Amino acid sequence: MTITAANLIGSKPSNLGDATFSAINPLTAEELEPTFANATLDEVHNACLAAEKAFTPYRSLTPVQRASFLDAIADEIIALDNTLVQRAMLETGLPEPRIIGERGRTVGQLKAFARLIEDGSWLDVRIDTAQPDRAPVPKPDLRRTRIPLGPVAVFGASNFPLAFSVAGGDTAAALAAGCPVVVKAHPAHPGTSQLVAQAMLTAAEKTNMPEGVFSLLHGTTHEVGKKMVSHHSIKAVGFTGSLRGGRALFDLAAARPEPIPVFAEMGSCNPVFILPGAVAERADAIAEGLAGSVTLGAGQFCTNPGLTILDQSEESTALVAATARLLDESAAGTAVHHTIKDAYDASLAAAANTENVATLAHSDNPGAHESTSVHPAILQTDGDNYMNAETLKHEIFGPSTLVVRCNDKQQTLDVARQLEGHLTATIHGNEDDLAEYAELIQILETKVGRIIFNGYPTGVEVCPSMYHGGPYPASSDARETSVGTGAITRFTRPVCYQDFPQANLPVELQDGNPSQIWRLVNGNLEK
Repeated sequence: MTITAANLIGSKPSNLGDATFSAINPLTAEELEPTFANATLDEVHNACLAAEKAFTPYRSLTPVQRASFLDAIADEIIALDNTLVQRAMLETGLPEPRIIGERGRTVGQLKAFARLIEDGSWLDVRIDTAQPDRAPVPKPDLRRTRIPLGPVAVFGASNFPLAFSVAGGDTAAALAAGCPVVVKAHPAHPGTSQLVAQAMLTAAEKTNMPEGVFSLLHGTTHEVGKKMVSHHSIKAVGFTGSLRGGRALFDLAAARPEPIPVFAEMGSCNPVFILPGAVAERADAIAEGLAGSVTLGAGQFCTNPGLTILDQSEESTALVAATARLLDESAAGTAVHHTIKDAYDASLAAAANTENVATLAHSDNPGAHESTSVHPAILQTDGDNYMNAETLKHEIFGPSTLVVRCNDKQQTLDVARQLEGHLTATIHGNEDDLAEYAELIQILETKVGRIIFNGYPTGVEVCPSMYHGGPYPASSDARETSVGTGAITRFTRPVCYQDFPQANLPVELQDGNPSQIWRLVNGNLEK
């Protein structure tokens, strides 16, 4: 498939803008063809209006019809084959196995949402039938389901060119819910985004979806995103990226005459607590696993462990030293874009230059190109300094971790209490540790969205039970997940029908349950 370097307003290409840009190969710093046009504000307006026009016919489709659309998108992405893989590698510097794996995750997400909407359980149907003879007040017939919010603006992520991008989790969830989507492609991988968008529009044509159900916009400035979020047609936003970017979109959406929800997954340090029993039993294995998790994907996962907490014992000192040696010997990774490398270097330097912080290792091994090379590092401080130094609380997005050495159990708990919201927290320990540090688990439940035991936070399984989010600033809404089929509820809301005739009820609320979905009827879960 040839890359048509244009904004896609529904199925129609549009090139109204004068300002242009190119993708850059992070391994060589070379510009890649073709040249892309920044969307104009008129093009943003047209895409949002097209989504609004498509909303009613799209939400009116049966679950089977929407599922066929999602299945077709997955099939068309697979049909891109090596064209997609090679372009994604050129634009991100990520290795072929990573791109192929991410493509599999993207396709798997789409098919999982297709099966979910066919099943219907996500509608959370609740029915309480009328009791006209109830005294002193008759009880009405009440039936509740979920409906889509409306057109959704989705922002592609820099570090996941497929799974959190054009046809990624946010888009899949919104389309499954019945919401048209307008995507702002990330400028780090516009060609990859364009190929996927073209595949999606092919799928829309093959399955007879309404015009405007999907649009793609390019933009290297903030103006395109601002216009999308502030446009009256947009009813929700999905975002994966920095705290600064997510918060800006959240504030913009809240300031609208009609505020809308922003589901932003933002920064996280993903603290790892290594308790005394685990240190005594398997220090070397933990050091190896920790170093591998820190450097995985050049530290460009939102769940890389950027904070490591353990005690002051000699055994812990040896574990930290072993981790430092492994990181010092590690090769430099390649950031998908030079802005990530620049931000990593700046935030790492700010932490390293903080009083009472020691740099234990900072690899100087060469990378593919200095403009995008990120060098693994490990810093260390004590518990008191960590709790008092604000500069140490912020995420360093890249292959590094800050070790915090605590004097005793109480200080370990105090450090945990001072944590901001994070996506994950990890505990390495044994049964005795868990008994001794039971309070730590209770504290972390209030701080993070996922707690890992004797593992590592990198690697987010896509399944119904996954929760990917956390208290602010990890995400803008800790009640919802951005990964797994539970993500669909972000783009829906409940509606209750009182005393409606059967013929005018949504099919999932009608007597006889023609869709054969699970429903809570008069307090009993049944089909």
